[in-house]
Amino acid sequence: MKNHSSTATHAAKVARGQVRIIGGQWRGRKLHFNEVAGLRPTGDRIRETLFNWLAPWIDGARCLDLFAGSGALGIEALSRGAAEVTLIETHPQAAENLRENCARLKADDARVIQTNTLIWLANSSPDQPFDIVFLDPPFSSDLLQPCCELLQKPGLLASGSLIYLEADRYHPLPETSPTWELLREKTAGQVGYRLYRVS
Repeated sequence: MKNHSSTATHAAKVARGQVRIIGGQWRGRKLHFNEVAGLRPTGDRIRETLFNWLAPWIDGARCLDLFAGSGALGIEALSRGAAEVTLIETHPQAAENLRENCARLKADDARVIQTNTLIWLANSSPDQPFDIVFLDPPFSSDLLQPCCELLQKPGLLASGSLIYLEADRYHPLPETSPTWELLREKTAGQVGYRLYRVS
């Protein structure tokens, strides 16, 4: 007789992916997530480059991860010394996985909000502005432009804040505000990624 419980457990494990935290207090720990449409964790090599770029600013930063997915960027930021991170994720299963990962790491300074990113940006009034924003929506979503526009809403960003933007390198880049100064840019395979500073 087949053990249905065992089969279900195996199926759940197969359906779950994982990504490794590559630096800081949780270095080597793994974040587990279910495969959901559009979820594309930022790869190790790109994250290593990004957090080398962010090294002068990450300590004590208030971070916003707008398409949190696996949590690879926001939780990596916490691991490396960020003061807090707000993780926005619209997919219920992905949001639940984020909560599980944060609980397992005892990441008390992470806040997971399950909602639509554009609605959250349009309606949110944070107590304090954010220092670092991670913006890497699903490649096929066409969400970069409206997010860039909504991020200009007063009160969201601190003076001198940093915005990380990740997109399909073959798609046109969004128009950004003249106050966004491009600090770094690079490509890796299909991915183009940039770091801006808001002046």
